[in-house]
Amino acid sequence: MMNPPLKDWHHKHVWIIGASSGIGLALAKLLTSLNAKVSVSARSENLLNDFVNTHPNSQAFALDVTQPAALSLAFQKLSENLAIDLIIYCAGHYSPMRAQDFNLDESRKHLEINYLGALNLLGACLPTLTHQRSGHIAFISSVAGYSGLPKSLAYGPTKAALIHLAEVLYLDLHPSGVGVSIINPGFVETPLTAQNSFHMPALITADLAAKEIIYGFERGDFEIHFPKRFSRFLKLLRILPYRLYFAIVSKFTGL
Repeated sequence: MMNPPLKDWHHKHVWIIGASSGIGLALAKLLTSLNAKVSVSARSENLLNDFVNTHPNSQAFALDVTQPAALSLAFQKLSENLAIDLIIYCAGHYSPMRAQDFNLDESRKHLEINYLGALNLLGACLPTLTHQRSGHIAFISSVAGYSGLPKSLAYGPTKAALIHLAEVLYLDLHPSGVGVSIINPGFVETPLTAQNSFHMPALITADLAAKEIIYGFERGDFEIHFPKRFSRFLKLLRILPYRLYFAIVSKFTGL
């Protein structure tokens, strides 16, 4: 156990950024079913309102994670009546890319949403978390952040940065009682992975991913990774010498 376990969701206020679809939406649905008070944010106000209208114990605050002021305002508004116990950064952007079709604008978009958006969130919430010496912040990264993979030229480096960020945050914040988690899913059925034209091994649903994440919070895990049959294989690959790593990845992907 590396974090204070998050249980008894009935008394918890959870803020999910990137909750309009995919894993973020599945988490919002599961947490409301567990009687948590759930605040949801994303760019699409209509999708957020659709969620709130069917989930009474929830509220919405539409925002763009690339705008630091919007995140600061949302944190202030959502926490003024009830402190936020858990913040989950689920906002993400993905477009398959290889060096042969490198696109600078698209690469910068990955950086803005996947990583700089997380920094904007920290700017909004870290002063309060460190002052109150409680709370928990989690980031949805990916097993693609473990090491370089084909078609992940823009996506993978941003997820690797999130993993590194969470590791440093844990070292800094754990002694003061603030929890930090990094969530590294394998392939999950979402609008983002629907772009993939290749076979996705160990593909799981967003609902199953949400259950794995909640289980990890309840265990007090720092890293929550799944499905284990796939994530453990990639963990093993990353400790191999590069000569072996590149050969194995090329063989299994055919790229």
